Amino acid sequence: MKKMTLALAAGLAMASPAYAQTKISDDVVKIGVLTDMSGQFSHEAGDGSVTAVKMAIEDFGGTVLGKPIEVIVADHQNRNEVAIAKAREWYDVGKVDMIANLINSSIALAVTNVAQEKNRIAIVNGSGSSRLTGDSCTPNSIHYAYDTYALGQGTGKALIKEGLNSWYFLTADYAFGHALEADTAGVVKANGGSVVGAIRYPIDTADHSSFLLQAQASKAKVVAIAGSGTTFINAVKSAKDFGLTDGGKQTIAGLLVWITDIDSMGLTAAQGLVLTNGFYWDRDEETRAFSKKFFAKMKRMPHMGDAGDYSSTIHYLNAIKAAGTDDAKTVMAKMREMPVNDFFAKNGRVREDGRFIHDMYVYEVKKPSESKYAWDYYKLRAVIPGDEAFRPLSESKCPLVKK
Repeated sequence: MKKMTLALAAGLAMASPAYAQTKISDDVVKIGVLTDMSGQFSHEAGDGSVTAVKMAIEDFGGTVLGKPIEVIVADHQNRNEVAIAKAREWYDVGKVDMIANLINSSIALAVTNVAQEKNRIAIVNGSGSSRLTGDSCTPNSIHYAYDTYALGQGTGKALIKEGLNSWYFLTADYAFGHALEADTAGVVKANGGSVVGAIRYPIDTADHSSFLLQAQASKAKVVAIAGSGTTFINAVKSAKDFGLTDGGKQTIAGLLVWITDIDSMGLTAAQGLVLTNGFYWDRDEETRAFSKKFFAKMKRMPHMGDAGDYSSTIHYLNAIKAAGTDDAKTVMAKMREMPVNDFFAKNGRVREDGRFIHDMYVYEVKKPSESKYAWDYYKLRAVIPGDEAFRPLSESKCPLVKK
């Protein structure tokens, strides 16, 4: 009997060599989606980000290294103190291994610091501030889908090339808006343009009239809206109402535009907007296949945040599988080592500063007459290779980067 038991144990060890080497804390891999479930950024994250993460886990098989993968969700309410408290609770009490999404840049900057303090992982898709891989980079965080530098590189250069070389910024007064204005203004000036003025608006404002009148009076060729969420949508609509674009007087540049924004505004209001994006559902067969599955669950097409949440979750789980552990330091090293080749990115890679490098795309919003079917909103103007889209390491302020 003893010989049979030993033989059985040896057989099981031979059959499952990977599991014998596995180290999964608490026998579960737990992912927390910390996002805006009810506020002005909820249509850019919220249920969509939760759905994308859950789809990734389902498509991965629901387990990694023989252990279950769990998801928990919380609404950070766009309040830093709420987000920080929830992150600490999740890491300390809930034993969460990775926090995902983190829309709202001030919240992302705060929570990535908590991840470093607790030696856990945070992957940012909803937020854009380039500080996340600049002076506020951490060894425990990844900035995945896009950032303000890439948005400015694409839209800024595209419009400057058309001779639209004088700019006025209408900027949301929080971390993301400030970073987007600064990065885009840098691109404008570096390419021979000028910034004739700027004004900042509260992110919860419902009335842009006084701000738009100042933008109109500036006579700038481009009025660049450095903001996001429902206030961005309202600003674009108001700009049309004020006649800023009548007769080609001024061009409205949306520096961060989600496809859900276009759907909300409608093509009549949004037509002609030039924007930079990391993902478009109708780009190719792979993007369409993912997007149709997402649409079946959400009844809308995914944007780059949704696609990034899915892709980065798969990359995280693949890294755990390859590393044989969910230890944060080991998994982060594996994510930097392994390339990403999926519907979101080809030959994507995580740099030492935590920036995920991949191609970005400059699009123009179609006229109503050009749209042939539902969600047919964009036409491609340019592809920006990943090495050109994101800030070069030679200009990085990240303390992790070796100069």
